[in-house]
Order: sequence, then structure tokens, then C-alpha cells
Amino acid sequence: MATAKPIATITEDLNPFRIAMQQFDTAAAKLKLENGMREVLRSPRRALSLHLPIKMDDGNVKVFEGFRVQHNNSRGPCKGGIRYHPNVSFDEVQALASWMTWKCATVNIPFGGAKGGIICDPKNLSHSELERLTRRYAYEISDFIGPDRDIPAPDVYTDAQVMAWIMDTYSMTRGHSVPGVVTGKPTFLGGSLGRHEATARGCVYVIRCACEVKKINHKLATAAIQ
Repeated sequence: MATAKPIATITEDLNPFRIAMQQFDTAAAKLKLENGMREVLRSPRRALSLHLPIKMDDGNVKVFEGFRVQHNNSRGPCKGGIRYHPNVSFDEVQALASWMTWKCATVNIPFGGAKGGIICDPKNLSHSELERLTRRYAYEISDFIGPDRDIPAPDVYTDAQVMAWIMDTYSMTRGHSVPGVVTGKPTFLGGSLGRHEATARGCVYVIRCACEVKKINHKLATAAIQ
């Protein structure tokens, strides 16, 4: 009796940074970038890996891991959000920082790319624990951010309140108020109207334009959301 042959499986590489670099290599080939420039743009300029000891509400101390990656600042200060999520990884933050560089350059905004994140589940943190974690993270990166260096913003599970804590902590290290250190802060602290809805609104605009190019009736189309 013949034995069944094992079915071959294909494992997809889902490492975010390797995916980002594959995308970059494709674009670099089309642009005919010289090898030296490719090497410069493939490597983040600076990367921080942080261990953040936080006193929890029950009195115990828990250590969280955080990151801030500055990919490129050739066009201006680095710009990019901070995300709080259990699946945050260093490679993900590296990839997101590089994508921020390309996004800012594509629409001709005078910023470079950066990104940050903390491995945590904010749904399981109290308001005070979240504040202590945010302030510790902000203090640890305070020498590397600033209006002329690197400007954080909200991202996954971070919001205007988190940005206010970062701004306040950074300002305390400088001895005066520095509202320009973050975007996405509350409007009463100088934040922009419409910032909360901006990401979703931008997504809708891009989808409409893509549908026009692909000649898809967006009113009849279905969508998959990642």
C-alpha cells in the first residue's frame, strides 16, 4: 500500500521590516538608485530599546519594553506615532519608521520618519498605570525628541491624553512648556481640530482615488480591513 506524500507547505515571511525592505528594493530598482544611497536609506539612523519599570496599582513593579526608531531626518525633523499594543516588536517599529519616511517624502512634507511603541495591553492597565508608563517612556526618550528633532503623535491605542502626558513630561525636563514636541494633543493645549478623525478621513480619500484609477464603483464594492 502506497504511503501518502506529505503536502508541501509554503511559509510566508510576515516580518514587517523585511517586507518594508522588499518594498524599498522594488522602488529603488525602478528609481535606479545607486548602491550607496540604497544602503543609507535601508538603515534606521537611530534606534532606542528601553526597559521601563513601572509601579502597578497593587504595589508590584512590572517592567515593560519600549522602542523609538528614527529612520531618517534628511528632509527635516523625524515624525511618527507611538503605539501601545501586545504585538509591538522592534522590527514592526523599524518598518513603520521607514514607511513614515516614504510617506512624508511622497507628499513633500518637510519631515523624516520615526515610530515608537510599547509592548503592553492598555485595556488591562488602569488610567494611573497608563499615565505612569507614558511618563516613564517620555522621560527616557526626552533627550532624543523635540520640535526640531523628532515629533511623536498618536497611533494604535494612544490618544490626545497620552500626547498631553508626553508633552507635560518633556516640558518638565526643559523647564518651560513645549507644545511643539507632539502632535495630536488636546485642542486646549494647541492641538489641531479634526486630528482625531484625520487618519480615517485620509483613508477614505485614498480609497476613492484608488477606485477611480481601478474603475471600481465604491458604492457597490466590499472591503477587507486589516
